[in-house]
Amino acid sequence: MGNLGSLFKIAIRALLNNKTRSLLTMFGIIIGVASVITMLAIGEGSKKSIQSTIEGMGSNMITIFPSSGKMGGVHQGGSTMQTLRIEDYEAVKKKCEFISDISPLVNASGQAIYGSNNTPTSMYGVTADYLNVTKYKLKSGKLFTDRDVRCNAKVCVIGQTVVDNLFTNNENPIGQYIRFKSIPFQVIGVLEEKGEGTMGNDQDDIIFAPYTSVQKRILAITHINRIVASAISDNDTDSAIAQISEIIREKHDLQGGEENDFNVRSQKEMLSMMSTTMDTLTILLACVAGISLFIGGVGIMNIMYVSVTERTKEIGLRMSIGARGRDIMLQFLIESVLLCVTGGILGIILGFTATWALSSLSGWPTLISSSSVALSFFVSTLTGIFFGWSPARKAARLDPIEALRYE
Repeated sequence: MGNLGSLFKIAIRALLNNKTRSLLTMFGIIIGVASVITMLAIGEGSKKSIQSTIEGMGSNMITIFPSSGKMGGVHQGGSTMQTLRIEDYEAVKKKCEFISDISPLVNASGQAIYGSNNTPTSMYGVTADYLNVTKYKLKSGKLFTDRDVRCNAKVCVIGQTVVDNLFTNNENPIGQYIRFKSIPFQVIGVLEEKGEGTMGNDQDDIIFAPYTSVQKRILAITHINRIVASAISDNDTDSAIAQISEIIREKHDLQGGEENDFNVRSQKEMLSMMSTTMDTLTILLACVAGISLFIGGVGIMNIMYVSVTERTKEIGLRMSIGARGRDIMLQFLIESVLLCVTGGILGIILGFTATWALSSLSGWPTLISSSSVALSFFVSTLTGIFFGWSPARKAARLDPIEALRYE
């Protein structure tokens, strides 16, 4: 134990004698460890943010939308297909036993105008049930009714971002008229703030109106873009999807071997897909950051080789007075590990600082896990052993007589 303590003292003294070189050697490890921690924090933070947003919309939410296909002999994406009709919504609403709320959806983008103010936004044509499905809540005013839907009423409910952009003089929006694509709509309600969505979109930059009004007055279409529904519970989601598929297939007269001209997806599926994607991205980011850690290790090995060459005479002298090859090897291995461990600690501090800066200054979601810190520290220690082994072994195999003669 005393011999090991002496080796540590010698290793520390050797590193302190070359402070600048030691610091520059550690720099690669510092950057590598900090990069790994920061990249993993970004990956984990993004994953957590996406999970929170999707769960905030309701994990039992189900979306029905057209699938891709051919129209007029030309292959079309799902967003341009017109396979969903209001009759599909009515059939699912009437026959599906596993859903609690359901709404058709049509949407349009354009300028909303109030007085001299205008703002680009999106208008969603829905029923009042849509707010239950997507967990939107009313802050003030009221929702449009089934009668408003039947009458194609020109009424709407707006998000807080639309309020901020149009009513800049602190007017009460309730009862005011805004224009969307030249059509006047009376504001009857304001939504509670919901914040950013999964992809960083502003969920408060939105207008809700009866779907019949948007469908007929704004878009002049007869089909619908999507149908959204809520399963009674998470456990009923799969049963709801199966029954919805069966109902719409029957409505579309699809026979046994024919492919669906629609898709049915649940939030749980989206959550699983997004989690898998983010896990892959996090691993990729960690691998990219790991390259800098590897380069730092190569730098340490190079410096240790230089150190062995510079101290050849010292090694020969120590061997001549009784130091064994394994003592010499252990001394240089300790130096290498000390460089990496110290660099790892400084890298962890830099990683925490960089993560905090990214989160505070750019607003990126970040999450530092204890496992990423432990992994980074373990890898930096392992790097010291791995890249210090060869130079240490070279030092241990030096012939003492030849080493004493070395100039």
